[in-house]
Amino acid sequence: MPSDETKNVENKITAKTKAYLVIIFLLLVVICVLNIKLIIPSVLVYAVIITYAILSNRKRKEEISQELKDLTLNVNKAAKTTLVNSPFPLVITDMSGKTLWKSDKYVSTFNKVDMNNYIKEIIREIKVSIDNSDKKDKGDVNTEIFIDNTPYRVLGSYVQSHKKDKEQDEKKKYTVILYFIDESLEVQLENLAKDTKLCVGILMIDNYEEVIQRISSEGKPQFTAKVEKVIYEWAAKYNGLIVKSDRDTFYLFINEIDLKKAKSDKLTILDDIKKIDINIIDGIQATLSLAISDDGENNIEKAASARAVIDIALGRGGDQGIIKLDGKYEFFGGRTQEVEKRTKVKSRMVSQALTQLIRESNNVLIMGHANSDMDAIGSSMGIYRLAKTLGKEAKIVNDTIGPGISQFIELADKDEEYHGVFINNSEGLELVNPSTLLVVVDTNKKDYVNSPSILEKVQRIVVIDHHRRSTDYIEDAVLTFHEVYASSSAELVTEILEYSQTPLTLKPLEIEALYAGIMLDTKNFTFKTGVRTFEAAAFLRRQGVDIIRVKKWFQNDLETYQTISHIVSKAEIINENIAISTLDEAGDDTNILIAKAADELLTINGINCSFVLGEMDDKIFISGRSIGDVNVQLILEKMGGGGHITLAGAQVSDMTMDEAKQELINRINEYFFEIEN
Repeated sequence: MPSDETKNVENKITAKTKAYLVIIFLLLVVICVLNIKLIIPSVLVYAVIITYAILSNRKRKEEISQELKDLTLNVNKAAKTTLVNSPFPLVITDMSGKTLWKSDKYVSTFNKVDMNNYIKEIIREIKVSIDNSDKKDKGDVNTEIFIDNTPYRVLGSYVQSHKKDKEQDEKKKYTVILYFIDESLEVQLENLAKDTKLCVGILMIDNYEEVIQRISSEGKPQFTAKVEKVIYEWAAKYNGLIVKSDRDTFYLFINEIDLKKAKSDKLTILDDIKKIDINIIDGIQATLSLAISDDGENNIEKAASARAVIDIALGRGGDQGIIKLDGKYEFFGGRTQEVEKRTKVKSRMVSQALTQLIRESNNVLIMGHANSDMDAIGSSMGIYRLAKTLGKEAKIVNDTIGPGISQFIELADKDEEYHGVFINNSEGLELVNPSTLLVVVDTNKKDYVNSPSILEKVQRIVVIDHHRRSTDYIEDAVLTFHEVYASSSAELVTEILEYSQTPLTLKPLEIEALYAGIMLDTKNFTFKTGVRTFEAAAFLRRQGVDIIRVKKWFQNDLETYQTISHIVSKAEIINENIAISTLDEAGDDTNILIAKAADELLTINGINCSFVLGEMDDKIFISGRSIGDVNVQLILEKMGGGGHITLAGAQVSDMTMDEAKQELINRINEYFFEIEN
């Protein structure tokens, strides 16, 4: 039976012949009309032409038919030969996964592997493709699969069978052709390219200026030489290249595979720097901050990313390394107490810059963190007075009440001076315009501010904070005064006011608010209190602060004291000196109670770290405190929180109290395991 291709060719030949015969016939008719005598000869000639055309067409059809048959046969042979001798493992199956045919390469490659499950997995993907496709008669296969730990790219196609048996299972109406391409070499090349990818890092001596100021003239070159020796030797150990860019700053270029080795060694350079003998009477250590990143299409972008990461390391107090790979951060070190900076040059510079920004603004909005405390409120009050002194309209955005501010809000409401100063988020949004200046105090986290919507809308932002910087810090601030050595944001704001070139007079309530903020975060000047903390307090004392009235703000009522006593009484001790307790009932003041209970636990002999958990707004709040031996910030960071070495907090969702407590214990154990290893 002639094939479709043969019929098509024969039809084309017949059509052309008919066209020629029609043209000849018309010419002969014209000739006969002009000369009647030529009718008979014309008929004879036309008969001869028709006979020749029929015979000629028949012969041409036979020749073409034979050529097509030969060509088809050769193509079929070539196709079969290609299938049999395919360099790739090849298999033909039906939709049930039954093997209809397989190549020798397939047999030799997978002779020790049970391929049934792998084939069925591919068939399942094809069935999904068929079910989701309008054209179900055919389709292509392109998927990846691991066979015996070897990566393969599976290519092929599926076609609907021509013969359809009504009794045949619907799943068996398709024939599937699959061939397997081994991608092991490609994966190896990708891994090699990844391992040799260049990462850019920055190393900075945190307290270079403080150390240099305390070293004798002849000791300064020795200190610098020792530091550089440690840095260059450490980099050489991991095939890294060091380029010194400043007295205290070095750039590092290192391959990712070597960086992973350094990472597995826990960035030993952090400890090596601290071991350098400086010979200073007060025993200060040199510390290093290290930031390495692979984030960027080129080295310029990677260097910019490393600079952003080093800002985080410095903002967390220094003495730590941060590695950013594939968009994920890993932290190392950070267990040393922050070193207080003796110079106040930065405070003066920030004071001048902030004054200029306020003068250039149309109005000023001030806000702290969610669940505000006295540090946030006191700092806000100080900035409010500076803005009002400069003749600008200023408002404090706050609609949450935290520890120690209930009585203060009541006092402020009674004072005509502060009528309408405290506004909520929606009122603050209405006041935002292109010339608005937003001053964020006591937090650097985008999601922890009182109003993230205002933060997003305002174009010019100032950040004043003392907490260790997190990875989600406010990046686009035009001015940042971020000093983790400070006891509180109120201390930093007090220094700004003290060195303001614009004469200002603080109101009694503002003085007391600033003093209360310092008292709160230092736990009555016992925690994280430096020389500058007392100097700030002395400045406020000279301004006329009523210490007794401030003290009354923090007094507990009998019911609160009994609740705190109950939390303390049920505390459990783990790791010999870590206390963990919980607040039984949820309430609006949960965060206040657990913070006070955590503080109270530290007054017990033998306890140097405490954690208290409580429930509020369908979340579990955790308050952590330490006398310095344990870094509660590193522990609670693992649960999404943060803070300082001695004071930190966290909030967790979708957990019960028992689950959150167990998770906390796991993170504590993980913290000590990392220290020991």
